[in-house]
Order: sequence, then structure tokens, then C-alpha cells
Amino acid sequence: MLKLYNSLVRDKQEFVPIEPGKVRMYVCGMTVYDYCHLGHARVLVVFDMVARWLRASGYQVDYVRNVTDIDDKIIRRALENGEPFTRLTQRFIDAMHEDSAALGVLPPDHEPRATEYVDKMQAMIGTLIGNGHAYAASNGDVYYAVQSFPEYGRLSGKSLEDLRAGERVDIDPSKRDPMDFALWKAAKPDEPSWASPWGPGRPGWHIECSVMGSDLLGPHFDIHGGGQDLQFPHHENEIAQSEGAHGCKFVNYWLHNGFVRVDDEKMSKSLGNFFTIREVLEKYDAEVVRFFILRAHYRSPLNYSDQHLDDAKAALTRLYTALRGAEAAAWTIAWDDPHAARFKAAMDDDFNTPEALAVLFDLAAELNRAGTAEAAARLKALAGVLGLLQREPEAYLQAGAETGGLTAERIEALIAERLAARKAKDFKRSDAIRDELKAAGVLLEDGPQGTQWRRL
Repeated sequence: MLKLYNSLVRDKQEFVPIEPGKVRMYVCGMTVYDYCHLGHARVLVVFDMVARWLRASGYQVDYVRNVTDIDDKIIRRALENGEPFTRLTQRFIDAMHEDSAALGVLPPDHEPRATEYVDKMQAMIGTLIGNGHAYAASNGDVYYAVQSFPEYGRLSGKSLEDLRAGERVDIDPSKRDPMDFALWKAAKPDEPSWASPWGPGRPGWHIECSVMGSDLLGPHFDIHGGGQDLQFPHHENEIAQSEGAHGCKFVNYWLHNGFVRVDDEKMSKSLGNFFTIREVLEKYDAEVVRFFILRAHYRSPLNYSDQHLDDAKAALTRLYTALRGAEAAAWTIAWDDPHAARFKAAMDDDFNTPEALAVLFDLAAELNRAGTAEAAARLKALAGVLGLLQREPEAYLQAGAETGGLTAERIEALIAERLAARKAKDFKRSDAIRDELKAAGVLLEDGPQGTQWRRL
């Protein structure tokens, strides 16, 4: 029985899909005006894990992750660069795809771009105006009238009065209520725009996801996900728009992943404490970063530091070392197997990846003791559900930048020289080679199969 923590009710609930055997899931994707940072990496990896587990559980999953390719930040950056906004967004969409592929993230089934849906956004805005949920203002903008939707605030757990009191909203004389939000923004000089019944302009951010989600998944679907920071106002506004336009429940289960933190502060560009995925991958193997993200429960804060990444690297190395030299038999996961059953119980409990990873370490310990092909197969198969341990162990253990100018070929040559020195009982030279390699970040491990090496 799969249970999800539903932000809408602030509790775990048994997952019951709208259509038996099928899951329709929408996740808010990236606003593409810069390289993705580690917070984006968490969203990418977490919901890739969710989709993988749903499929491993036998569901047919239709997974949508959108791209916001028109937005205030995009327009501002394009103007700063003196380039068309479409060139800017395409460059960072390509970079996002490279980063997500490096992290082992499978492509979503659909990746709609906001600019492809402007006509349908205008249609939904027209519907909202027609049924009294929106109005065209004197400044050329179109606003959603929050007072027209009595349940506004239920996702964030606050009443409209609480939200008004807690939010600093600039007074805009064109709005009927300070909390009203833009569905359509009138064009400003030098901005891209589209013709509309309300004059040239562009869509507001919130309407994008309501339209793309309902167009691809229907007006009522199973799961909507995103970062915790989107819960209010973005997801709150999506509910108001979608239910106001379609007259039915929008989403059954809302999933939100926790923040990435640096020195106990939320990682953000405004604080200058953010790291792009590319910067992190210059120092750490991409699978280490994926493991680091999955090592924490998706709803908990993820504390970034070199020490935590180093710990993740050491832990992943232990798993790959256990597989080293083991011939993994072909094994189709049998969920009644004791280890698989524990893994499944953890994942069915709101995607408890820390507990699922603990099962992998138990299997690695068993593999180190017994060294059976069956144990290796179990470890590799269960890890594969999380997108881990699918490389040949040597490829992971010996991967990384050359240290001290030592290529793999040079390391093998030094190992051969060390073996010759040992045969000649020249232990001083043998020890010197080991020390030289260790100083260069290469660890030698002598065993029954000879000398193996890995990068530290």
C-alpha cells in the first residue's frame, strides 16, 4: 500500500489513482534564464525517483514537467545580454538537459514550453472572466479575483485574511484586492508580446501550469509536485485558476520537496550561497550527487557542504566496492524476497529513500561476507530502481579527473613496477610506489585477485 504525504491535508494518505493502474503527474519545472542550481537538481532527482517507483510498482505513468520560457527574469536577462529571449531560453534548456542526464534523470513523458500554450492560456483567462473569477483592469492587465474563490488558501492552510495580513503587497490601484494576481500582463516597451483580446501582452506565471497541466493530463489528475517554495503562492494560485475554470477538483495529491540549505540558510541567489549543478559536478561524480540527494528524505531539508558530499562519496564507494569482482546474476525483482520486501515497505511509506538505501547497505554487507552472484544481483537490481549502481564498478571506482598527472595507463604501469619490486623483494621500492600513488589520490587494494586500485 503506497502512502503519500499530501500537502493539501498535511498528512499521509493511501494513494488511490483516479484511473486504476494509471498515474497522471505534473511537476513544475525550470524557469530557463540561467544554469540549474542544486535546488533544481533536487527537484529533478526527487520526482525522477517518484516516477521510477510508481513504474516499479506497476503503474503506467504519464509524467509532465514543464519549462517556463517566458518570464520577467528571462526578459530582463535577455535585455541585459542584448539577445532574443528565445536564444537565451534555448541555450539554458539545452544546459538543463545535459545536467539532468548527468544526474541520471530520465526524460519526462512531456516537456511543454509555456510559449507553446499562449493561445490556450488566453482561452482559460477568457473562461475565468466569463464566470466571474477574473477581470480586465484599466492598465491592460487581467487579474484573478481571489475573493471569488472561497477556498483560496487551503493548500497553505491560511485564510485570505491571514494571507493579506502576512504578505507585503504593493498597493496597485488597478486591482480590486491587493491579493489579486496577474493572469495577463500588458506589454511594456522592448518586451516580447502576443496579441490578445485585452491588448498586446504576455501570460502571468501562474496561469502557465494550470493550462499545460489540464491540457496534457485533463482538468483533474493524480499528483502535482514541486519545490516547497512553490506551495504559496504558485500552487495556491494554480488551484484557484484551474478549479475556477473547470468547476472540478484540480489535483488529488500535492507533493513538495524540502529546501536545499547551506550553513543552515536556504540556498538562494539573493543570499549568494547557491551552487550550480555544473559547479558541483566539477568536484564530484554525478552519481555521488544523486546519491547525496536521495540519502535524505525528500521532504526534509538537504544540507549542502563538501563534508556531506564527501560522506556520500564514501558511502557510494562502499556499495560499488562490494560489487567489485562479483558476477551479478540476472534477477527480476521478487517483492516477496526479504530484502526486496523491506525496500518496498520503505518506498511505499512516502518514498522513504533513507530506509531503502539502508537495505542496499545490508545487501552489500551480505555480499562482502558471501560474495554470491545472487546477492550482487539483488543489490544491483534494487539500486537500479533508484537509478544507482548501474555502472561497472571499475568505471565508478576509477573515474575522476587525473590527479598528479596520473592517467589510468600510468597507474597500471606503476602497479606492474610495484609487483616486480615485490617479487624481487625490493620492499622499499614497493612501499614507495604505494605511497606515491596514495599521495596522488590513488588507493591500492591487494587481494586474491591481485592488486586493484581506485581514486580517492
